[in-house]
Amino acid sequence: MTKARIAFITILALLVALTAEDKQPPGGKWPAHSMDRPRPPLAAPQYDGNPVPAPAGAVILFDGKDLAKWAGEKKGPDKTDAAKWKVENNYVQVVPGTGTMRTREPIKGDVHLHIEWATPAEVKGNGQGRGNSGVFIGGFPEIQVLDSWENDTYPDGQAAAFYGHNPPMVNVSRKPGEWQCYDIIIHRARVEAGKVISKATITVRHNNVLVQDNVQFDTQEQEGGLSFQDHGNPMRFRNIWLAPLAADGK
Repeated sequence: MTKARIAFITILALLVALTAEDKQPPGGKWPAHSMDRPRPPLAAPQYDGNPVPAPAGAVILFDGKDLAKWAGEKKGPDKTDAAKWKVENNYVQVVPGTGTMRTREPIKGDVHLHIEWATPAEVKGNGQGRGNSGVFIGGFPEIQVLDSWENDTYPDGQAAAFYGHNPPMVNVSRKPGEWQCYDIIIHRARVEAGKVISKATITVRHNNVLVQDNVQFDTQEQEGGLSFQDHGNPMRFRNIWLAPLAADGK
C-alpha cells in the first residue's frame, strides 16, 4: 500500500471520528432520541412470565379484580373519574382513547414497585408505534414500556429506558404477548436544612436483569402519583404492588 493511500485512509478515519463527535454536544452526551447512539446489547431475560407474589407488608395496587385504587384522565358519560380501562382475566388492558390511568393515592417515600406488563401478541407497527405505553412516577422521567423484541428505535426510547434520558444497559425484552416485569427501586432525595445531602435515585430490573443502576435525578419530591400511559396500543398490566423500603434501603 502506497504512502498516499495510507495517508488518505488515515484522513478519512479522522473525518469519520470527528463527524461522530459532532453529533454529540459538549461533554460527550448523546442528544435525546439519537438514532446514531449504539444499541444496548441483547441479554437473556431471567423471568418466566409467572406472577411474582407480593412480599409481606406490600400494598396491592391492582389484584386483577377491579380498579378501585385507580382513576382515569378523562371523565366519561357517567361524569366520574373512574378509570375506563378494561379488566379481565386478572389483567387490565388499555382502551385506546380513554387516557392515562393513575393511582388515587400518591406513592410516598422509598419503595420497591413491581409491575407486570405485556405487549400485544399480534404485532402492528414498528418503532415507537409498536406496543407503546409508559410508567410515570411523580418527580421522575417516564420509564418506557415498549415492544423491544426485534424492534429498532432510538435507545433512550426502548423498553426500560428513562425516556429521552438514559437507555437500559441491556435489552432483555421477551417476545410480543409474553408477560414481562419491572422491579423499580426508588430512593428519595435526602434533604437536611434545605440542602440535598444525597440525590434521588432509581434502580430498574427488567425481567429480573439489572438495566438501570442507581440513576440519579435532581428532584426533591418525597411523594408522587403513579400512572400508566394510553399511547393507543392495547397494552396489558397485572400484579401491581409496592413494598416500602426500610431505613437501610432493603
